[in-house]
Amino acid sequence: MKKYQTITEISGPLVFAEVDEPIGYDEIVEIETPAGETKRGQVLESSDGLVAIQVFEGTTGIDRNASVTFLGETLKMPVTEDLLGRVLDGSGQPIDGGPEIVPDERRNIVGAAINPYSREYPEEFIQTGVSAIDGMNTLVRGQKLPIFSGSGLPHNDLALQVARQATVPEEEEGGEGSEFAVIFGAMGITAEEANEFMEDFERTGALERSVVFMNLADDPAVERTVTPRLALTTAEYLAFDKGYHVLVILTDMTNYCEALREIGAAREEVPGRRGYPGYMYTDLATLYERAGRIQGRDGSVTQIPILTMPGDDDTHPIPDLTGYITEGQIYVDRNLNSQGVQPPVNVLPSLSRLMDDGIGEGLTREDHADVSDQMYAAYAEGEDLRDLVNIVGREALSERDNKYLDFAERFEDEFVDQGFTTERSIDETLDIGWDLLSTLPKEELNRIDEELIEKYYRESETGEPVEAEA
Repeated sequence: MKKYQTITEISGPLVFAEVDEPIGYDEIVEIETPAGETKRGQVLESSDGLVAIQVFEGTTGIDRNASVTFLGETLKMPVTEDLLGRVLDGSGQPIDGGPEIVPDERRNIVGAAINPYSREYPEEFIQTGVSAIDGMNTLVRGQKLPIFSGSGLPHNDLALQVARQATVPEEEEGGEGSEFAVIFGAMGITAEEANEFMEDFERTGALERSVVFMNLADDPAVERTVTPRLALTTAEYLAFDKGYHVLVILTDMTNYCEALREIGAAREEVPGRRGYPGYMYTDLATLYERAGRIQGRDGSVTQIPILTMPGDDDTHPIPDLTGYITEGQIYVDRNLNSQGVQPPVNVLPSLSRLMDDGIGEGLTREDHADVSDQMYAAYAEGEDLRDLVNIVGREALSERDNKYLDFAERFEDEFVDQGFTTERSIDETLDIGWDLLSTLPKEELNRIDEELIEKYYRESETGEPVEAEA
């Protein structure tokens, strides 16, 4: 350990100190204030004779008389299976009143990239119990599928629903599937949101299979750059060492990126788009690309990052760069939310790029892919006709067009709108899909195999399509 009393400048969350020997990048630092308080930090930049340190607890109380001690190691996360059921703060310290963590080992939070040669292609279904996701934008093990939302929308309710309901269906008959765990990383959330999360986790029993990292809005912004890395390090240990299928939910990535911008401004970096650092794409990739599966390992790490788009603008740098890195997105829609649809997921701009490999015979039901394609097409046509109705009126449309309008309305009311407390199996989701598709004439189902139509299409006693309910 090397101790100095050579602080030259304090700028925002950063402390600059002179040194007389090389200091390692990302090295952990302890700063002792004149009042005797000890704060932790991390070396952000190291050059000849000068280092920049980002202080996790904020720089309040630090002045030039403070002493700086370099510990000679990077930040590590103590990992153990006993973390399940625990609640930690944004820097990995227990805040649930439980015992101290006795780790099996301590791991570097930066982690290591998965060798592309060793990656196993994601193609196994995760059931979230949410029809708009399972039926239309299926999540598979090892995938990274973000939720694009906006300020004031119930994305946290959707996140809790997924955390509570997500399961890995049993693998082959007679075989034992891996256990399922949830890592929940909250960054910059309010105390009210934190209380809602914890009440839901405790009330539903989901906490028993979860590890919660909680960084609040009044916690230092710099800590937000550490929280997701602590969560992902824990997830990798449970997945690749203990064989768990781990779902990592990170909310809100917008707060994380705002912390990056704050640090970049304090370092007087040349800003990129809208003031965010030019390296934000690379930084986000170091988080998102830690999802995946490894050949020969039973476990998997699946990610659902949540971000609020400023001004509901999906061309904003945060959703724009996230969309480049991840394999699709789930859109939470403001119009559907104003109509009372829960969860207000708009399936048309939503996408799961790995869905086709995670559904179908042997993974989900044999009709899953065809039903999804046909409902997409029918709902899209119904949405187009809604615009036309605003111009010419419904009476000017044909009987066929009116059926598609009815389909779009029922699709939102019966398929998407299931509430935040209702869990549906994939069979229940697809059965509802067939109920809706059966309101259309058979000849309109041009994306479904004829054998599947004969097996699942529900006709009325007269042989006509099922009529929409009044």
